[in-house]
Amino acid sequence: MPINPELKRALHDRVRFYNDLGIYDFYAQATTILKEAPMPVELTVAPPTSSLDPAEALRVIREDIGDCTRCKLHLQGRKQIVFGVGNPNADLMFIGEAPGADEDVKGEPFVGRAGQLLTNMIKAMGLQREDVYIANIIKCRPPGNRTPERDECDTCSPFLMRQIDAVKPKVIVALGAIAAKTLLAVSAPMSELRGRWFDFRGTKLAVTYHPAFLLRDPRQKKETWKDLQMVMKDLRLPLPTKNIE
Repeated sequence: MPINPELKRALHDRVRFYNDLGIYDFYAQATTILKEAPMPVELTVAPPTSSLDPAEALRVIREDIGDCTRCKLHLQGRKQIVFGVGNPNADLMFIGEAPGADEDVKGEPFVGRAGQLLTNMIKAMGLQREDVYIANIIKCRPPGNRTPERDECDTCSPFLMRQIDAVKPKVIVALGAIAAKTLLAVSAPMSELRGRWFDFRGTKLAVTYHPAFLLRDPRQKKETWKDLQMVMKDLRLPLPTKNIE
């Protein structure tokens, strides 16, 4: 069946968009349509990461991101990409919302006041920051630390999914409502998301408050500690009596 030229162009643009995100596998029908189209298509093969060790796989993903210009955030004052940090073989992965000012300067997630609190949370679990892996939904600081917009999350999340697949954590902890709702594609309140397990890409996912929220409302540290103890039980970590400071 003849394909509308505008549709062909849209398909080609979409292929290039996904190639930029590191996605190269398409359904056979779409690939056939594109091959029959008169416009040249760059269907390159992504560097295979499934056979790589996690550290090398993460390096490849970071290279694929480059100095990203895929969404408008690169025009809105971000200084650098904030990729992720920690143990590539971690059993536990924390995912936050977006980099802040301190993270934008250093190029590492959770290094400001909220990051210091996250480090204390990790220590309260009997772990060190170097034992876990830490990342964000998006990798560029939104101007004024505003909430990431849908198109920004959609553009950046494929790289996060590749990071998750590379690390293969046993447990993911989503920090805050934005991270939880974006990962789970739900609009439920935190009260319905906390205290339970979700299956996410074959990994168990738990939800708790973002450290920045805890800085504004320290009373919720007790509830956050309950969430972390649930995670510790699943990972068979000793349950210390120490609370989050």
